Amino acid sequence: MRNYLLVALGGALGSVARYWVSGFVAGQAADRGSVFPYGTLIANVTGSFVIGLFATLTASDARWMASSELRTFFMVGICGGYTTFSSFSLQTLNLVQDGDWGRAGVNVMSSVALCLLAVWLGHVLAASLNSYKGH
Repeated sequence: MRNYLLVALGGALGSVARYWVSGFVAGQAADRGSVFPYGTLIANVTGSFVIGLFATLTASDARWMASSELRTFFMVGICGGYTTFSSFSLQTLNLVQDGDWGRAGVNVMSSVALCLLAVWLGHVLAASLNSYKGH
């Protein structure tokens, strides 16, 4: 039961963070006349980076010790609430339904490529931090 509460609390925090980031970025893009879902893309990329970083820094052989409860709270709760692939899917579908196949394709390719790159960069940074003297 405790893990469910941790996921719920983390999910609430991650969702609020996503709502703020997406709204802020979308507002900036709208000011420039863009209808591309930049807010969702930024949330997915930054969430992918953070989960890669945290997972590697707190792995069993890593630099920082973290309980399984903390990992669940952060990775499943916060990161799960923060990243938005359901929103990404719906927004991509909307672009397709509006006949904007080019932007839909760019959204799919950039989301997948940038999120994979971000999770890898987070992993590389954490692996580098783990290798410093004193670990």
